[in-house]
Amino acid sequence: MHPDTHLTLHHLRSAELRQQASGFRAPRPPRAGLRAQLGWTLVELGLRILPNGLPRHAHAPRTA
Repeated sequence: MHPDTHLTLHHLRSAELRQQASGFRAPRPPRAGLRAQLGWTLVELGLRILPNGLPRHAHAPRTA
């Protein structure tokens, strides 16, 4: 098939699919409550202000 013919058929099929898809809409997810949004915002803020060089363990190493 000639490339120009293939491209023209592709554009026609794409237009058909876009028109068919315009009738379908995905349902919007329910909005999270204000409390949940605030909580995740605080988590994100806390992660941003932490220094990058944190120790891997929660406990300090013991010295003899």
